[in-house]
Amino acid sequence: MANNMTETIFKWVVYFIGLLIMSLGIVLTIKAELGVSSWDVLHIGLYYQFGLTIGSWTIITGVFVLLIATILMKRVPQLGAFINMITIGIFIDLYLLLPFLHTPHSFLGQLLMLLIGIVVLCYGMGLYISAKCGAGPRDSLMMALVEKTGKSITVIRGSIEIIVLFFGWLLGGPVFIGTIITTLSLGYMAGVMIPFCEKSTDKLFSELFKQNKKIFEKVC
Repeated sequence: MANNMTETIFKWVVYFIGLLIMSLGIVLTIKAELGVSSWDVLHIGLYYQFGLTIGSWTIITGVFVLLIATILMKRVPQLGAFINMITIGIFIDLYLLLPFLHTPHSFLGQLLMLLIGIVVLCYGMGLYISAKCGAGPRDSLMMALVEKTGKSITVIRGSIEIIVLFFGWLLGGPVFIGTIITTLSLGYMAGVMIPFCEKSTDKLFSELFKQNKKIFEKVC
């Protein structure tokens, strides 16, 4: 019982740390001002047209996406999907308020910030996914469409990205060289970071379980 409780707490700690890191990565790509990923093009486009905040639109679109995924899969997603939807938006807005996160003056500086943002984003994504507390709204929609259509993840993910990018562009979202870089590199970086984080987290869980077992045996 104690081991299960400790492991559960540890998983949620890892999950929230992952969300914090991923949100920072998203904000770094936004602050670079070279163009952002398709979903952020949509969120920023909605912000330009209707106000509120970028984080608020991240939450609002997450609600609709999660609703569609729930209808398609005919089951309620894991708790982590709802927490992901809300906290990512809040974290993004909080990071955007930090006074020391400035857009670099030079193109090379902006490019470096963008690349660092992509790495940080993917590491955070890998970390939160490795906790296995539930995928975010957009990943939930992707898996629902894969399950319903029988198409590959690559085809479904690519189709969603193009559709979202198109509507974001129509709303005036920032589409530039960074959008191309992000689109081309996110899949690769995620493919590297997710297995890395899963192995690291599984190892930590294993070590934690062993330590708690020894403590429990000594107490008993």
